[in-house]
Amino acid sequence: MIVMPSANTGFDCGVFFGKYPDRMGHLFTPIDKNGEPRTEYKWAIDNGVFGAWNAGEEWSGDAFYSFLEKYSWLNPEWVAVPDWVADREMTLSLWEKHSPAIQAFGLPMAFVAQDGMTPDDVPSSASVVFMGGSTEWKWKNLTTFTANFPRVHVGRVNAYRLLWMAHEAGAESCDGTGWFRGNRKQLAGLERYLTESQSANRAQSEMELT
Repeated sequence: MIVMPSANTGFDCGVFFGKYPDRMGHLFTPIDKNGEPRTEYKWAIDNGVFGAWNAGEEWSGDAFYSFLEKYSWLNPEWVAVPDWVADREMTLSLWEKHSPAIQAFGLPMAFVAQDGMTPDDVPSSASVVFMGGSTEWKWKNLTTFTANFPRVHVGRVNAYRLLWMAHEAGAESCDGTGWFRGNRKQLAGLERYLTESQSANRAQSEMELT
């Protein structure tokens, strides 16, 4: 599973990309100030909806499309089509509104699954399912989506235990903003996951919750 730090491009992050180049990627949003995508690593484009919602700000479609215009030629793994947090109907409506314009860029599109959705809600033109929604719904329904789709990304994965949950569910990738914000124990959990999963040497009885 590829781990995509979001809003992180600092020194510690660079160390991990150097040590685990095939296991790390970047997730960029239109409002991040993280420098430009680097083509030697896998990367993807988030739509920035959750960040705006979490900050109590209005989402900017202009910033999103400006980002696509500037960087789509650098071949991201996918781009998350605008959605609405924990709202099935609004997310489906936004897919209908935005997917034709995004498809014109020639990029794989990720459909952000929200509370109340089933695999039947995923549009046929989606290349990736991005597991969003509330925390409880996401983890309760993850295996249902990984059983039905080959490419599933899990949002907001910031703990060793959750990395393994996503990995064992069959997710292709995940993201998190917490890994490189100064919590050394949390960062050690990321390295432990990468080391164990790379060597297939995981001790189930030693799983930590942080």
